[in-house]
Amino acid sequence: MSVPISWYLLLSAVLFAIGAIGALTRRNGISIFLSIELMLNAANLTLVAYARQWNQHTGQIIVFFVMAVAAAEAAVGLALFIAVFRQRRTIDVNRMNLLQG
Repeated sequence: MSVPISWYLLLSAVLFAIGAIGALTRRNGISIFLSIELMLNAANLTLVAYARQWNQHTGQIIVFFVMAVAAAEAAVGLALFIAVFRQRRTIDVNRMNLLQG
């Protein structure tokens, strides 16, 4: 018995909505960053579900590339958060204004 693709798409939509709400409502930079990663994973789940339905491996290959880019983004993003925290002593995006000296 196979799980229908609609369940995967529903799960992906719920994950994407949680990520979007988190990215729009959080003030902590790391929380926003994690919400964006959750949205990327929701998109990956959709790609894998459609690749499975159509018996194509290209969707899964694209997911590997997206995961590699997300890992690089995570490394660069966390390095930026550490650098900003060392300079400003906060990662609250409402209190952080990098344009002021």
